[in-house]
Amino acid sequence: MHKVNLGKGIKNVHFIGIGGISMSGLAEILHREGYTVSGSDWMASDITKHLSGLGIKFKLGNDAAHITEDIDLVIHTAAVKPDNPELSVSRSKNIPIIDRAKLLGIIMEGYKYSVAVAGVHGKTTTTAIISEVLMAAQLDPTISIGGFIESLGSNFRIGNSPYLVLEACEYFDSFLQFYPNIGVILNIDSDHLDYFGSLERLMDSFHRYAKNIPKEGTLVIHKNTEFFDDVTSGLECNIITYGTSSAHFWAKDIRYDSHGMPTFYIMNGTEPLAEVTLQLRGTHNIDNSLAAIAVASALNIPINSIIKGLSQATGAKRRFEHKGTFKGMTVVDDYAHHPTEIKASLSAAANGTYKRIICAFQSHTYTRTQNLLAEFAASFEYSDIVLILPIYAAREVSTGPYPNYLAELLTDGIQKHGKTARFMENFEAAAQWLEDNAQPDDLLITMGAGDIHVLGENLISTGL
Repeated sequence: MHKVNLGKGIKNVHFIGIGGISMSGLAEILHREGYTVSGSDWMASDITKHLSGLGIKFKLGNDAAHITEDIDLVIHTAAVKPDNPELSVSRSKNIPIIDRAKLLGIIMEGYKYSVAVAGVHGKTTTTAIISEVLMAAQLDPTISIGGFIESLGSNFRIGNSPYLVLEACEYFDSFLQFYPNIGVILNIDSDHLDYFGSLERLMDSFHRYAKNIPKEGTLVIHKNTEFFDDVTSGLECNIITYGTSSAHFWAKDIRYDSHGMPTFYIMNGTEPLAEVTLQLRGTHNIDNSLAAIAVASALNIPINSIIKGLSQATGAKRRFEHKGTFKGMTVVDDYAHHPTEIKASLSAAANGTYKRIICAFQSHTYTRTQNLLAEFAASFEYSDIVLILPIYAAREVSTGPYPNYLAELLTDGIQKHGKTARFMENFEAAAQWLEDNAQPDDLLITMGAGDIHVLGENLISTGL
């Protein structure tokens, strides 16, 4: 008997875009549930090699021929275009088609205690922290997360209990297909405006997500979330707040060590619960931990398990991830690709004792860069030197008069805010500048959602 019930007669499932971090985890969950799984992607990778090793058939490229007669269900990401040849032939053959979010919603139905973590920033890290707390409490959760977690050795985990923890992405209104027992809203901020069009439309989507939480369920939300009153208006579920002294859960007496790791007292209203030291830097991760504490409270997890989980949590890969050293300079990598995230990560770095903070930034998509150009330019205040790389286009083409127009405009904007910024035409130029200018006790942060991590890794590989 499947815990995941995809419908009567469905045995063979095909994933379009199976190489993605989330899609690959879902494919493996269905494989372990006994379904026959295949999938395609436009390029092979370590992820697709891993899936092939499990017996999941991987097909390179997007080709109508990949949709064989035995396929009963096709799953795709929201980013797959309607004219994708595999989608087109699936429609012509009347094969059922669902997107990734719908699959997550179906998976969620099989769990009594489901936790869905939403928010423009911090979803992956917070989902990882909550997962660590549930594992510390020996609740054996199933986990689906949009990043690689060191303690899991993966981006997912299959448990044998009624507990499920997963990310809830707002893009394309995907999270509106979720009806979690506990829903989390970390924050609301301007992003994905190529889809939502306005911050108000984004806020409305979060409100509808919160309304999906059943009456007996719980919304966990930061007390300072923008549009807090609008999002919580008319809700019938319980509401637990965190983040400020007027919230249910907040942090008191915050201190940082020389590496920027925080220690603080967990407060429940006016009552101190315990002191905890995190392995995660920055005030934003204190907030993420408080969200996890609020979720644990709703699940009646004892404080000793909460403390154990919090103290063990290291977040996800590419979240202030220590990579190594180069010429005495510490090299870390961070996924930050929104102005709020950049400022939070650099602020966390500033709590350490580094001589200089050098940020090599690769903006992610032309649309985001153009829509938030002023905010990006103002977000590097905690850095000493900023190296701007060409924009990682992802699914887009340049909207400027020439490919590097927006990247150069961003460089100028950072300089106007009084920061030292240089445009680097490629990774090789950035590497040469760093080789010429790196000093012991500097910190290099390679930052962005593209392939910027390669820059730091190549430097480290030289052995200097």
